[in-house]
Amino acid sequence: VPSLQGPRYVSPVPSGGFVVSEECGDVKVFMSSRKFLCSLSSKYGHQFGNPAGVCVDRDGSILVADEQHRTVHLFPEHGAPICLVSTGLRRPAGMACSSSGHLFVADTVENCVKVFKYCVRTP
Repeated sequence: VPSLQGPRYVSPVPSGGFVVSEECGDVKVFMSSRKFLCSLSSKYGHQFGNPAGVCVDRDGSILVADEQHRTVHLFPEHGAPICLVSTGLRRPAGMACSSSGHLFVADTVENCVKVFKYCVRTP
């Protein structure tokens, strides 16, 4: 996949595509054919500091950790972004989300993985 600006983290999307964070830049979504679909900055008008870990939940929402802002945002397919975590992170990096609505965030400054419950809807 050409034309990426410092690719950092990548995660598959249920539709067969994938999402990639770019250092000090943006988060880009690609289709299964590796064709560029959209950038989250453009689609949502969101300003990232330094996007890091990315993952996609069972609903197809994209979750992004921002190292500079020390936050995690959820980007639903339709609607506005939602800040899921705004405190308690020192340097969020890699992330994963479970089918039961748990979010796992590696915090590289505190040398730990923090676990958050963000979805109460049953699978």
